Amino acid sequence: MTIAILIVLAYLLGSVPSAVWVSKWIYGIDIREHGSGNAGATNTFRILGPRAGSGVMIADMMKGFIAVKLSILSSYAWTSEPFVNLQIFLGLAAVIGHIFPIWADFRGGKGIATLFGMILSIHPIVAVSLVLVFVMMLLLTRYVSLSSIAASIAFPLLILFIFNAQAQELSYRLFAIATAFLVVLTHHKNISRLISGNESKVPLFRKRRMRQ
Repeated sequence: MTIAILIVLAYLLGSVPSAVWVSKWIYGIDIREHGSGNAGATNTFRILGPRAGSGVMIADMMKGFIAVKLSILSSYAWTSEPFVNLQIFLGLAAVIGHIFPIWADFRGGKGIATLFGMILSIHPIVAVSLVLVFVMMLLLTRYVSLSSIAASIAFPLLILFIFNAQAQELSYRLFAIATAFLVVLTHHKNISRLISGNESKVPLFRKRRMRQ
C-alpha cells in the first residue's frame, strides 16, 4: 500500500469526531456549542462529566494509536529509520484529522489525546511515563490543560535525557521538541486563564451539570 494512501487513511481515522458523536447521539447536544467550544475530551469532561469524558478520551487515543499501526502495511523494515518516520507522519495525520475533522465541518479539538495515542504506539514506556506526569498534575490541580502542558514538556525531556538510547532517530527527537512547543502554543488561552485564575477545573469524583 502506498504511503500517500496510508496517510489519507490516518487522517480519515483521526477525523472521527468522538466528542461530537457522543454528545449528539447520547446527550442530545453539540459539545462545540458549550464550554470552550472544543470537540475534545477536556471539554467533554467539563460539560458532560467523567464518564463521557473518559469514553471520548479513550476513543481519541485509539485514533492516534491505530493510525501509527497502519505503518505495518508499508514495505519498510520495522526497525528502520524510514519506518519510524512513517509512524510519525501517520500519527500527525491523525492528529490533524482530529483538529480539522472532515466528518465534523473541520471543527475538532486540540488533539492531545490523539497525540498521546500516537506516542503510546511508537514508544509505550515514554507514554506510560507521560501518563504518570499527567495524572499526578491532574490530581494535584484538577486542571486538564495544565496537566497536558506538563506532560508535553516532559516528553522531550524524557526522550533527550532518560530514554535517549531507545530513541536514536533524529526525527523522533525533533518531533518531541516540536510537540512541547505546539502544545504550549495551542494552550495559550488556557495559560492566560490559569494565570488569571479563571481556568475551569474538571470534576474527578462527582458528576457535574451541563453548563453553557
